[in-house]
Amino acid sequence: MKMLINVAETVVADALRGMAAAHPELAVDVERRVVVRRDAPVAGKVALVSGGGSGHEPLHGGFVGYGMLDAACPGEVFTSPVPDQMVRAAAAVDSGKGVLFIVKNYTGDVLNFNMAAELAEDEGIQVASVLVNDDVAVTDSLYTAGRRGTGATVFVEKIAGAAAEEGAPLERVEAIARRVNESSRSFGVALASCTTPAKGGPTFDLPAGELELGVGIHGEPGRERRAMMTSGEIADFAVDAVLSDLRPSAPVLVLVNGMGATPLLELYGFNAEVHRVLRERGVPVARTLVGNYVTSLDMAGASVTLCQVDDELLRLWDAPVQTAGLRWGR
Repeated sequence: MKMLINVAETVVADALRGMAAAHPELAVDVERRVVVRRDAPVAGKVALVSGGGSGHEPLHGGFVGYGMLDAACPGEVFTSPVPDQMVRAAAAVDSGKGVLFIVKNYTGDVLNFNMAAELAEDEGIQVASVLVNDDVAVTDSLYTAGRRGTGATVFVEKIAGAAAEEGAPLERVEAIARRVNESSRSFGVALASCTTPAKGGPTFDLPAGELELGVGIHGEPGRERRAMMTSGEIADFAVDAVLSDLRPSAPVLVLVNGMGATPLLELYGFNAEVHRVLRERGVPVARTLVGNYVTSLDMAGASVTLCQVDDELLRLWDAPVQTAGLRWGR
């Protein structure tokens, strides 16, 4: 496989060096693997910290900045960061108002963030944690006990980040983050496998002419494999899977997320089909975001995330944000 890398062993460090060069508004510690907004700690503000394995960019480092995360901890490719990174990040951004850990539901992430929370509290840092577990495809997977954390992470980080930016206390920011997670559901589809730098080849076997319905962001198996379907057929399946679980009674935010190798031409076409299905099901759309936000290296495919919103959550979604991966209103 051809990849734009030097050697597999330095992929994450090289990417962090490149991020530092492109974004001077971030303080990037390449050696100790922490990305921090340069103005942190922000006086009087609850700090948000997240992280996870690399390979899902712009998640999480690309969402560090005004209106979202205060710090992110990148692990090796598809591998959880370690507690020391998380404690270091929390100490760097804590203003004395507390730190919220946003944790995707993968076993390694959960264990390490839990340990980090205990260590941070031993150092006098108040920590709360919110688990993101929005994927409706499967209950358990290769990496997870319970539902996987996927696209709703973007909604949680953005909306809770806006609340923190407004000066909400830790308990309030935590409650909003939990409400966003509870109001969100996702479903992903893979058209082709991803390739990790260490392996240099496909991480799972997906024969030509087939697709994986309900795939995870590491290539974990989903509900079933089928012969290739049209964009409209995939939208019918994915949106129905989400709606059968979410059952929204209010407008929704829509995230049509690319897995890394699917061009915007296809993603926008798929978004049109997602909107068609929502119209047919009588679900109003408040806002739509289309693009690569929670990727899986070079996987071809897409995911759909819906989040039911009220006036408060919609206002916080619309609030200004300025990060490498998401920005508007500022």
